[in-house]
Amino acid sequence: MSFLQNRLESVAPWLYADSSAWTAIGLFGTALFGSRFVVQWICSERSGRVVVPPVFWHLSFWGSLISLLYALHLDKLPIILGQALLPVLHGRNLWLLRKR
Repeated sequence: MSFLQNRLESVAPWLYADSSAWTAIGLFGTALFGSRFVVQWICSERSGRVVVPPVFWHLSFWGSLISLLYALHLDKLPIILGQALLPVLHGRNLWLLRKR
């Protein structure tokens, strides 16, 4: 049973087209989001203390946004809900960094 497909397919048919490109998009979003921890770890090791560099928030935002897009493609409510607020939260952190 679809959650959003009945509502969105008429305006975004590409979102529900089955292709290997969607798998690549999902993997890219996951890799981007996961790479933030590697970047944060490397920066912390170089500093000798815990550091959260600005690039951490950029990777978080873009990785979560791409993962949300992939979740919408999958059209599974638990996955969509799990991803829905992440771009907002990470985007807010980027906004706060910009103001600083």
